[in-house]
Amino acid sequence: MDAFYASVEQRDNPELRGKPVAVGGSAARGVVAAASYEARAFGVRSALPSITAKRRCPELIFVPPRFDVYRAVSAQIREIFAEHTDLIEPLSLDEAYLDVTDNKQAIPTATEIATRIRARIKEVTGLNASAGISYCKFLAKMASDLNKPNGQAIITPRMGPPFVEALAVKKFHGVGPATAAKMERLDILTGADLRAKPLAFLQEHFGKSGAWYYRISRGIDERPVQPDRQRKSVGAEDTFAVDIFDLEAAHSEVTPLVAKVWRHCEAKGLHGRTVTLKVKYADFQQITRSRTVGLPPGSASEVESIACGLLDPLFPTQKGIRLIGVTLSSFEGEQYEDPDQLSLMI
Repeated sequence: MDAFYASVEQRDNPELRGKPVAVGGSAARGVVAAASYEARAFGVRSALPSITAKRRCPELIFVPPRFDVYRAVSAQIREIFAEHTDLIEPLSLDEAYLDVTDNKQAIPTATEIATRIRARIKEVTGLNASAGISYCKFLAKMASDLNKPNGQAIITPRMGPPFVEALAVKKFHGVGPATAAKMERLDILTGADLRAKPLAFLQEHFGKSGAWYYRISRGIDERPVQPDRQRKSVGAEDTFAVDIFDLEAAHSEVTPLVAKVWRHCEAKGLHGRTVTLKVKYADFQQITRSRTVGLPPGSASEVESIACGLLDPLFPTQKGIRLIGVTLSSFEGEQYEDPDQLSLMI
């Protein structure tokens, strides 16, 4: 979907149409969840601090999110997908992979299916969608961004390898700023540069991801569309109006986060063994600490106890804490790390 949250708000409030809109909090510690295309023209984007967004676009209009509405619209869109295939792998409320190799309406080309789906979405929801059509997930994702907004693009098997070779690695889906910077230090700037590196070199510098980079640099991605893809984690976090320096105050912030995570897991019947604590300091340094136990915690209080146990060693702190998050993962039926393993990632 194109600027999904912001587009829903502009659809439902005519006064917002044609204006720069950001969905999110306008407070000093707020963050942009989505930005309209009018706002993007000023450099406003998702995950940008609201204060920075307002500086870039003084006329920016902040709108609080309405996730119940976004979920309802997402369900409408999912029903449209299901008219064509059952092989639907949702990535978020506004994005999904579809395998239409064998489609319900026997339409001969994926391009025609994408055109019909986009038209149907517009008819039912009044919103614009863009589509990427290709022979694998990676290239379909890359194609979906080529003609946004309200467009579609196709990358054929013949086009795939040369398309990847010409693409800057910083634009690869799944390559974040830190990885892109590391690649640049290794003189890897384009897909062609990445393809020129041996598999052993990529594994040496990027670990398990090395084999993935080796394959996608050749336009190869054999991951199937997984309609029953299980959720890997459930988390909640909060950014505070005032930095926290006191352990007791930090404990009090953990409680509602755990309650939110626990309610969701209970509703979905999820039982996780790994509790992860996320902390972001006032200087934006971020750490995560995790503990995996042998049996899933049986109550929210047990999860809270583990989370607070991970939090306690961080005090006393010289730096204020601006954000705390709690995540539960390693759900039953999945492989998980050895019990009581403690990890630190900065």
